[in-house]
Amino acid sequence: MISSEFIHKFTQIVQTPDPDLATVSLLVARLEYPQLAAATYVERLNQMGETARERVTEFKNLDEPLQAIQALNTYLFNEEGFSGNKHHYDDPRNSFLNEVLDRRTGIPITLATVYMEVARRAGIAVEGLNFPGHFLLRYQNKNASGELKSDLIIDAFNGGAILSDTDCRNLLRKHGGDAGSFDRLALVGATKIDILFRMLFNLKCIYVNMRSFPQGRSIAQLLLALRPSAMTELRDRGLLSYHLNDFSAALHDLETYLRFTSRGTDGSHEGERAEIWEHVKTLRRRVASLN
Repeated sequence: MISSEFIHKFTQIVQTPDPDLATVSLLVARLEYPQLAAATYVERLNQMGETARERVTEFKNLDEPLQAIQALNTYLFNEEGFSGNKHHYDDPRNSFLNEVLDRRTGIPITLATVYMEVARRAGIAVEGLNFPGHFLLRYQNKNASGELKSDLIIDAFNGGAILSDTDCRNLLRKHGGDAGSFDRLALVGATKIDILFRMLFNLKCIYVNMRSFPQGRSIAQLLLALRPSAMTELRDRGLLSYHLNDFSAALHDLETYLRFTSRGTDGSHEGERAEIWEHVKTLRRRVASLN
């Protein structure tokens, strides 16, 4: 289990209004790489940001958002060589910022994190979009009074491609969404917590599929630190503890899960709840035998 000190530091960083994602992402990476020198990677992002600023300044001053984004794309994807890891998508290294910076490859959300961090240092405000199945980015061009003049939806996983509404609908359809319901104006920017939750959720799923249960449970702890009311994460942490023979911790989480999910249930999860209840009964017997 992660130490309470680590959880406290993690939540402190997350709760600051600072949009910085690098610091907390590198803190998470230290779970896998305890000797990680985070300052080295922050400095690398700083240097990349300065270079990117030089590339985009001309177009920013001329109010040419598309050209500014294209200049940023050329720098990140052509000069620096970042690309989506399409052949080894489920490699856990794709979810760690240090590895993405070292290997120049990752999944949509980690490449988007690199993009946002470099863009922010270059003076361009790019936000994340919690698009179903494929994290995206958006640059909004506003006038002096804050009114939206135009926006660009960017796919960091595919070389910074600028997506049209048709592209977005096709992407939504690919991931099982209702393409007919797509509304560009209804897209809401992802908060820092949204981004970290999605990044960690992806990583947890990878660990569980690899049967790396200790790592999976650690990530479930961080997910609960981000959103204490996330009952599915409480359930998963309990099940992972069960796999690790940590029966007391498993019993606590699964009993809590049943207690809270019994309120106002519509019956749609009764099968799952019945299965969890069987686990709880088994765990009670095992815990009692240990006392």
